[in-house]
Amino acid sequence: MRITVAIITYNWPAALERVLESLARQTRLPDEVIVTDDGSTGETRRVIERVAATFPVRLVHLWQPDDGARMSRARNRAIAAATGDYVIILDGDMVAEPHFVADHEAFATRGCYVQGSRVLSDEALTRRMLADGSVRASFFTPGIERRRHTLRIPSLARWYAKPSQKTRGIKSCNMGFWREDLLALNGFNEGMTGWGREDTEMVTRAFHAGLLRRDLRFSALATHLYHRTRKNVVDNPNDRILDETRRLGLVRCEFGVDQHLAEFFTPPLDERPASA
Repeated sequence: MRITVAIITYNWPAALERVLESLARQTRLPDEVIVTDDGSTGETRRVIERVAATFPVRLVHLWQPDDGARMSRARNRAIAAATGDYVIILDGDMVAEPHFVADHEAFATRGCYVQGSRVLSDEALTRRMLADGSVRASFFTPGIERRRHTLRIPSLARWYAKPSQKTRGIKSCNMGFWREDLLALNGFNEGMTGWGREDTEMVTRAFHAGLLRRDLRFSALATHLYHRTRKNVVDNPNDRILDETRRLGLVRCEFGVDQHLAEFFTPPLDERPASA
């Protein structure tokens, strides 16, 4: 199957460069990487141009104007533009372990989506990783939380991946979906802007549609680079949208990926030089 990795980014080009480097070193390369940009300045564009010169697979850069945090719209544009059968959704601050794509491929199952996990790095380790692309988090590396997520143990991963509809720990920083399932759900709900809940809302609709969840533990490892969080939002309007989705048993959102399919009927250009 063809695999697209869709990376969302916003004004952290140094982190994005490390993420792209990690994807270029995969034991199973993705077939395509799409960087979907929620309004970054020109420095992000320059990083992509520099990385594209030697990038081993098709590399696409989608940019939308900065009009507040529009993560749902940015991710939907990547889904619409994707040429892969399977879409791995990744944040632009998640540095992938070399087996990341291969592990996602191994656990891709019809009727399911895959929920990955992450290792949390502290500020000091993040500085080291940004300064030196060879630095990787391992079980004994100082400055990490959720240390168990550094361990790649395929036999344990298979045990944890039993299909369920568990709602705890839904995170769009590391997810895998069949593209046809994302289209059936109409992707992320673009009525949700600002921080949070858009991933939980989409998975809630996926469960209403009968999809199951496979948890990737001890597999598809990635290290989250430290930054300040905005998750403690008081009276988040996205919570009310999520509650309404649950109450009505919705499967499709009104404003979603279908708004962007015509734009990407012809796939966007590869950023790599013509000789790549």
